[in-house]
Amino acid sequence: MATEASGVKRSIIGELPTREIPLDFLKKITNQFSDECIIGSGAFGKVYKGVVEETSEVVAVKRLSESSPVSRDTAFKNEVLNIMALNHENIVKLVGYCHESQKKVVQNNGRYVVADIVECLLCYEYLPKGSVHKNLFEIPGYMNWETRFKIIKGICQGLCFLHKIPIVHMDLKPENILLDDNMVPKIADFGLSRLFGQDQTRQRTQNVVGSYGYIAPEYLYRGEISTQSDIYSLGLMIIEITTGEKHIPERNEPSARKFLDKVREKWTPEYIVSNSLYASLGAEYLEQVKACIEIGLECVHPERKKRPSIDVIADKLNGK
Repeated sequence: MATEASGVKRSIIGELPTREIPLDFLKKITNQFSDECIIGSGAFGKVYKGVVEETSEVVAVKRLSESSPVSRDTAFKNEVLNIMALNHENIVKLVGYCHESQKKVVQNNGRYVVADIVECLLCYEYLPKGSVHKNLFEIPGYMNWETRFKIIKGICQGLCFLHKIPIVHMDLKPENILLDDNMVPKIADFGLSRLFGQDQTRQRTQNVVGSYGYIAPEYLYRGEISTQSDIYSLGLMIIEITTGEKHIPERNEPSARKFLDKVREKWTPEYIVSNSLYASLGAEYLEQVKACIEIGLECVHPERKKRPSIDVIADKLNGK
């Protein structure tokens, strides 16, 4: 990713004295946050491709929006404090951050005034393949089963790591799982994440935010947060990745009940064997498909306590 000097790879960002990156530097590598550099956007802001000319180093720069689901400062703190120290193959790496104010002349009630404008930015490793959503539902062509199963197992490994801390992600969905060159999945976008105390298993909130369809019912209707909130979202993702069918929430129906009922009815063992996607698979792979459907449906049980833990899910995927 970076050029070599005297046989040693250099990284300008890696050579910074702290992980706090100057705003001017991030402006420079994104061409002043130009539209041509945008590689993604979501509820929390836009993501830009940043290229360091001196080394050809590539990073992803997220510029947090003031209109995000939670306050911009809260989202910034969640991302920085919850994932800065994390080091796992299936968790996106946070390279650095920027929280800097600059004085600008702005209009206020018809008058021009000098104001401090705060910018909140996060700098991540660049993952060229994009999201699971993009690769599964937007790019023409078929993603083979081995790749799908590898992605499912990788997501579960990353979530297992998070839940041992414990960190609850709170916004798991295909758009927030990014893929590297080798299709290794990495959990990203921790703007809604919660870090629990050592003996804490649940929290309550009145401010329910997230992605409709992927929100666990106890959180959606009662504001209850636990690691099992993530398990529900994970189950829906496993089903989508396995079936290749996308859940599209209805405007007046925030749950995924209708989609899940359809999956239960349609994706029987007999259908899996006869399905054109998997008809050519050997017995071992067909068992993996069946197991993923079963696990996914167990994960989306409406009762939190009846969902499996991430450890149990990982063991099942590994054939234990």
